[in-house]
Amino acid sequence: MYNFFVNEPKDALGQYYIIGADYNHIKNVLRMNVGDEFLVSFDGKSDLCRLAEFSTDTVIAEVISEDYQATELPVKIHLLQGLPKGDKLELIIQKAVELGVATVTPVEMKYSVVKLDDKKKKSKVARWQAVAESAAKQSKRSSIPEVLPVCDYNTALNMAKDYDLLLVPYENENGMADTVLALQKLKNCKNVGILIGPEGGFSEDEIEKAKNMGGISISLGKRILRTETAAITAVGMCMLQIEMDSGDNI
Repeated sequence: MYNFFVNEPKDALGQYYIIGADYNHIKNVLRMNVGDEFLVSFDGKSDLCRLAEFSTDTVIAEVISEDYQATELPVKIHLLQGLPKGDKLELIIQKAVELGVATVTPVEMKYSVVKLDDKKKKSKVARWQAVAESAAKQSKRSSIPEVLPVCDYNTALNMAKDYDLLLVPYENENGMADTVLALQKLKNCKNVGILIGPEGGFSEDEIEKAKNMGGISISLGKRILRTETAAITAVGMCMLQIEMDSGDNI
């Protein structure tokens, strides 16, 4: 079932108004007809809707069932991703959104290979945000995660001070005991940060700074993971723990 996001709530008649690129996509690409059903998401909730009418530049969607599908995690996951090279961040964002992250922040670290000027940063963030929106639609998210501007390491740590928990997967960390204990803390959190190093990993100074401000260094297993694999694995582990703790499907 297709999913579309809107910026305005439904009106008093229980109708949403879909305009812009989604209007064109519904009418001319998908060639949907009056009576077809799809999801409309606004402000973190998704309603099941029926296509009621095409106007000149608007699709009018009539609500059939409110709060039809709840897909957002009760704990917000914030991914602080060391800036990788190439198109790796697009893959990371796509998969992290599918797994339920609330935000993704690209972070310039000591061993980041890529160096972006301000103009490049803005264009990249716009592209990354489009990837997040596409992934949110595909995975039936009720909200579109935000890709925040590229920042430096100290700024990222300052952001993390607002989280209830900061997890730092680190290749030099041994054993899974701390990982298990850290994941158990998620049930008491509203916001959790996951800090992932770039291809070159963390510098010792970066790890110490993260630990000094309360970050918990954890292991993702005995193997050395690529940065994109580490990000997807860490987010997936947190998602699974949060879903199990919520008990929605028990």
